[in-house]
Formats: sequence, structure tokens, C-alpha cells
Amino acid sequence: MAERPSAIGQALLAICDQWTLLILQRAFLLHIRRFADWRDELGMSESVLANRLKEMVAGDLLRPVPYREQGRTRTEYLLTERAIELWPLLVEIWSWERRWVPRRVGLPELTHDACGNRTDVELGCESCGQAPVTARDTVTVRGEATFAQVTVPRHHRRTVRGERDPLSYFPETFELLGDRWSTVILAAAFLGMRRFADFQSELGVAPSVLSHRLRRFTELGVLAVEEPGARPRYRLTDKGLDFFGIFAVIVDWAQRWYSGTDLEITHRTCGKPFRPYLRCRSCGHPLRRTAMHFAIPPAGAQ
Repeated sequence: MAERPSAIGQALLAICDQWTLLILQRAFLLHIRRFADWRDELGMSESVLANRLKEMVAGDLLRPVPYREQGRTRTEYLLTERAIELWPLLVEIWSWERRWVPRRVGLPELTHDACGNRTDVELGCESCGQAPVTARDTVTVRGEATFAQVTVPRHHRRTVRGERDPLSYFPETFELLGDRWSTVILAAAFLGMRRFADFQSELGVAPSVLSHRLRRFTELGVLAVEEPGARPRYRLTDKGLDFFGIFAVIVDWAQRWYSGTDLEITHRTCGKPFRPYLRCRSCGHPLRRTAMHFAIPPAGAQ
């Protein structure tokens, strides 16, 4: 019998799919809650959208609620508490893309309502209040789960989207998040794995798959080859290390909503478990979901 997915394995199954992330993003930013609105906004086929909504309801990310329209009973979908707690992930993805991925279409601007400034965010430690915190300020160690419980297969093939509008995440982002091996290879890199053989033995990934992912991560500037040759050694670049905020938010969310301890992240400064929070770079105060908004640039803005 196959092992049950670990907490992070369950989280990756639930959210690390590009359509799922875009459905959640539109629900947060545009308050979309109806089938036709998601279909028209994202350009999804009705069959794909229906399948994702069904999965998200089963995964307790959306809650179906009936409503009446023109004498007919229809269904709209509201974010559950589990899904609402993903808002820092969406903000961290936006912030990472803002810093590292050039694009032709302008990104939305984040405004912190409490101070009134257009701003960016900094990652902090909720245990001690210190911010900013980077990957170098933390220690990540393996928990009780095996990587076989984390690298569970997704139900869908990955499809890379282009830059269709200011809200769509980049294909580059989906290469790091929308594939069952990619996020786990990054997690292994944060754990200190550097050699091809170490990745392969720990993750149980096929050599051809691992070679492809490591090559793509190098092309994307997330990993760099320190010792080329027969036994190359890889290290996270500054761009790769900066993905830590997204990684930490996923780990924290997974361990609050699913059973099992996969990875333990400790903040070196306070010695306590690292619980990520976001703060406004302009005023230094914690960012709250209800005290921020994104200003979406008009069509054609650069």
C-alpha cells in the first residue's frame, strides 16, 4: 500500500497547480465566485474549470453556496477559512516576481491601507517579531515524513500559460510551483543537498527527470553549478534563496491544515520555530489581509 501523502504532499496536491492558483488569485483580488466569471476571466474550458472547482470543494478550499438568479437556482463558490489563510502565499509570489522576473505587462501595485503607501513586503518571524528574515537566517531540517510522501503525483498535466494580463503568474513561476518535483527539489536544496546523486537518492526521482529540472533551474537562475563535470555541485543563487518566502509560507500552511511534520524551519536569532508573517516595507507594520489591496494597471500599461 502506498504511503499517505505527508502534510506538504497534501498541500502540494491541493494548491500547486496553475489553474488552482489562478482561481484562488481571482477570488482574492477580483472577488470572483461564479463559474461563468472564472471561465471568462481566465479563458478556461468549462470542463477544466468544472473539474478544478470540484477538486477545490473536495479539498475544502471552496464552499458551494446556492443562489437564485432569473428564477433558477445556481451555485457560487466562497473561499473557506483554509483558503483564506493562503493570502500570504499569493502576496509572496507577487513580491518574488516583482523582484526577479522581468515582464512586458505591468504588475499590480500593492497598497497598505494602514499607512496609505504603495509598497512591497518583507518576510518576518512571528515568534520574535524580527524582520526581514531570509533563508540564511533560518535552519531547515527534515521532519518525520519521507520524500516519497511529499512527491505525490498530481492529477493533471502541467500547462504553461503566457503573460496574458497583469494578473497572470509567469510561466517561470509555474515551473517552480506547478510541478510535483520542482518544489520538492527546491526544498531539498534548502535542506543543503548539492550533488546530483544526493537529490536522486533522497527524492527517488528518475535521473532523466532530475537532469531536466536541474538544467531548467540553472537556466532560470535559481540554481548555479559550482563544480561542473561528472559530479556537478549545485547551489541556490540569490534568486533561488529569495524563493524561501514562498517555500516557508507553504510549509507553515501545510503544517497548520494537514497532519504530519515534514520540514522544521527554525529561526536562528530566537531559536524558535519559524512562523512567517509579512510586514509593510514602507511603515514596518504587519500586513493584514483586510488592510491591503492591489491596484490593477489598465490594459496596455507597461
